[in-house]
Amino acid sequence: MRSCAVTDYAELFRALAVPRLVGTANHQKVREILKRELAARGFAVEEHAFAGRPARALVGAPAVINGINLIAPPIRQSAHPPIWLVAHYDSKGQPISMAIRLIGFGMLAVGVLAFLIALIPALVLLAVAFVIVSQNRVTDNSPGALDNATALVTIFMTIDQLPRESSVGVIFPDAEEYGLVGARALATDHPARFEGAAVVNLDSLDDAGRVTAFLHRAGAVGVGVAQALHARRWRWLPVIVDGIALAPVTRECVTIMKGNWRTMRIVHRPEDAAARVRLDGAATVAAGLARVLRAQ
Repeated sequence: MRSCAVTDYAELFRALAVPRLVGTANHQKVREILKRELAARGFAVEEHAFAGRPARALVGAPAVINGINLIAPPIRQSAHPPIWLVAHYDSKGQPISMAIRLIGFGMLAVGVLAFLIALIPALVLLAVAFVIVSQNRVTDNSPGALDNATALVTIFMTIDQLPRESSVGVIFPDAEEYGLVGARALATDHPARFEGAAVVNLDSLDDAGRVTAFLHRAGAVGVGVAQALHARRWRWLPVIVDGIALAPVTRECVTIMKGNWRTMRIVHRPEDAAARVRLDGAATVAAGLARVLRAQ
């Protein structure tokens, strides 16, 4: 087993679960904590600086986002392509939760279709949808405990259960909350790192709710993880996660999530704080993931 700088995962979780919008002091502080924890486990950490445009749907976002992805290749080189454990480390707040945002974009889509059938009801629906979508602004008022400090801790829980010779590397992408900016930069600047590799992306692992496996590109590792966690498997979901950007340059790619409708009502809100999370979901996912990775 690997040594670690912080053996108390709850303590590490509390240190990570602070508002950390890209470019803020807390964002830099969390990055340094992650580098420290990886180094304590024997990883050599590389910084990948990038600049990119945020998603157009985000109101008031900067024209260009500058961030730093953290890349920790497997400690021992292997003839086999690595398995990358991935979890974004930035957070964001928004005036509305993910649940309300999904409803708003859904109403917008339905309103456009309804416009072809009934003009007045469609205009009312579109007006309400535009009001909701217009609140898709970025703030720094959410601690991001669930999204995505839970996944960061889960990765440390997982690698602490693996032997040092495992062909497992870690990537902590940045600026996911601005529209997968860091993951897209990784796919563009470092495609060779993912050639033939498997990616397991972790995002928002609540204590409650079922595990979901978003199979961007199905393969043995992703299917094995889904089976070990008794996860629901989907090829498409109305969520934007880093696995979408990384899948095209990998052999296989899966995103693991855990939660329910209440989870989506918390994400990106000030209520997404460490106090509401016990890390039961993180421990469950880490145990199942470690079992699969030890068998590779």
